[in-house]
Amino acid sequence: MTISGVVYSLGDWIAQCYEGKPLFEFDRARMFRSGLVGFTLHGSLSHFYYQFCEELFPFKDWWVVPAKVVFDQTAWSAVWNSIYYTVLGFLRFESPVSIFKELAATFWPMLTAGWKLWPFAHLITYGVIPVEQRLLWVDCVELIWVTILSTYSNEKSETRISEATADASSNALPVNPLEVTK
Repeated sequence: MTISGVVYSLGDWIAQCYEGKPLFEFDRARMFRSGLVGFTLHGSLSHFYYQFCEELFPFKDWWVVPAKVVFDQTAWSAVWNSIYYTVLGFLRFESPVSIFKELAATFWPMLTAGWKLWPFAHLITYGVIPVEQRLLWVDCVELIWVTILSTYSNEKSETRISEATADASSNALPVNPLEVTK
């Protein structure tokens, strides 16, 4: 859990640097939220997921590795991405409606984005790495993925907040009485 928390915090920090924030002037609350999700949820859920996956596919045949990768990149990836976005939204104190809209808008793009990274990593995960070490291996790769997730999640959230602020200011009553006639 600790490793996942650190990885999720570092991934968010890297995402913020990528977004153009100065190296040491980053949003600490944002980084904490991401680390909290990694610590409280990713570490424990993934631990149990890898054990469940072994029980679901107990075979040692050649086709088991691709089958695990497909299962991982459909069922588990969809579940985990949804959990990540939902929990981050609640930690940002967003409304459930807003969280659902963001999740609906990002679900398919993030699922397909994962297909560019994870199938290759999971060939190693399920083909080479023993089940006891899988979470550690995945957390190493997860540093790249969290950077992508965090960038995408916060980009959508900040865009939505900017649009809401712009809408609110355009709907405000004019201060200058001469603007009323325009």
